[in-house]
Amino acid sequence: MKGELAKNICRYRKEKGFTQEELARKLGVTFQAVSKWETSQTLPDITLLPGLSQLLDISIDKLLGFVSYDKQITIYEEEYKTQEYYWGIVPSKMCLRVLELIPPTTRLKLLDIGCGEGKDAVFFARNGYDVTAFDISDAGIEKTKRLADNAGIQVKVFKADILDYRLDTNFDILFSSGVLHYVKPQLRKEIFSNYKQFTNPNGLHIFNVFVNKPFIDPPPEKEPTACKWVSGELFTHYHDWLIQECSEVIFDCDSSGILHQHAMNKVIAQKCRCKRT
Repeated sequence: MKGELAKNICRYRKEKGFTQEELARKLGVTFQAVSKWETSQTLPDITLLPGLSQLLDISIDKLLGFVSYDKQITIYEEEYKTQEYYWGIVPSKMCLRVLELIPPTTRLKLLDIGCGEGKDAVFFARNGYDVTAFDISDAGIEKTKRLADNAGIQVKVFKADILDYRLDTNFDILFSSGVLHYVKPQLRKEIFSNYKQFTNPNGLHIFNVFVNKPFIDPPPEKEPTACKWVSGELFTHYHDWLIQECSEVIFDCDSSGILHQHAMNKVIAQKCRCKRT
């Protein structure tokens, strides 16, 4: 917990735009105290936690590294509680590209970021990948487990918020479809750096993200936590990797029962080994 608290104080302080000195002044402590909190040398006094969480605009639970299980964060939580699968159980076309580009001839570790109800994660596990997956939705996690059980395979699935979760172990493949629009602009550099750091040499990232276009109306789903991306922004995070594919498409969607359109960028990037000099 001490390490999680240190990382969260630093992360959310920067997100709010506070320097250590400014946060210290608002709390009535020295900036050296804040510095020691953020480097895990000391812990803040328990009486400071309410004020700290208020200033950083997060709950004490989240500050301490716990994900709340009683607050609905995604608009899909209720949709996922139905017996039917909201997104169906047919894997996305991006899954087939993974099979083509890096087939599991050896045991490859794959992380599905924001797995929803698990259709893609289960597809990968059925085809021989060692799959880990996470999502913020409790109902989605349970449906992922049920889908995996019905298929007779194992998916290591857990609850996490994409804004808070950081990798601390390596993967060969990172996969995410229809989720990255929840990543706030001020966190993108840090999150993608973390993902890249914990990717094995020759590993792949296969990601897509919704992008805004002035000639496409906003989607009917009201997603208060969604953040804007612009065309090409996703690709800039891979300037130092081999970009095998990058594309932009516009497609029709009726997931809400109302026909509408989305624009989406997709990237497939590979972490190439550095040449020895």
